[in-house]
Amino acid sequence: MTHDELRQLEGARRRTLWALASLRPGDPTASDLLAILDDLDDQERNGTPRSDKSLELAEVRNSVSVKRHNSGIDIILEQTIPQPWRERFLQASIGSTRVPDGPYATDWDKFVNEWEREMQHVQNHRLARASNS
Repeated sequence: MTHDELRQLEGARRRTLWALASLRPGDPTASDLLAILDDLDDQERNGTPRSDKSLELAEVRNSVSVKRHNSGIDIILEQTIPQPWRERFLQASIGSTRVPDGPYATDWDKFVNEWEREMQHVQNHRLARASNS
């Protein structure tokens, strides 16, 4: 998968997750959003190198390097975030404040924690969809 394709895929995923966030599991309007997420998951499975897909969130969290910036805040080194996680973080962080050397480590932690909540919310929607079928 090219960088542009990954950026488009993760941008679509981010917009869909934000739209789904306002819906309660079982809401019939969530069905179209879940179909989009299912399609994006299929595209990722078919287009992402195996080494990138196999990393679980805990492994990704532990692989990212944190560095103390001379301003006194901790930042992360973006190049240490494996794809597709780097692009997911970048899409979720559009508009966030950062220093030229890298994003704030607190923003990375917030992203990882929020990703876990979002994936649980998606799972709750999928379970509600399955029980209504």
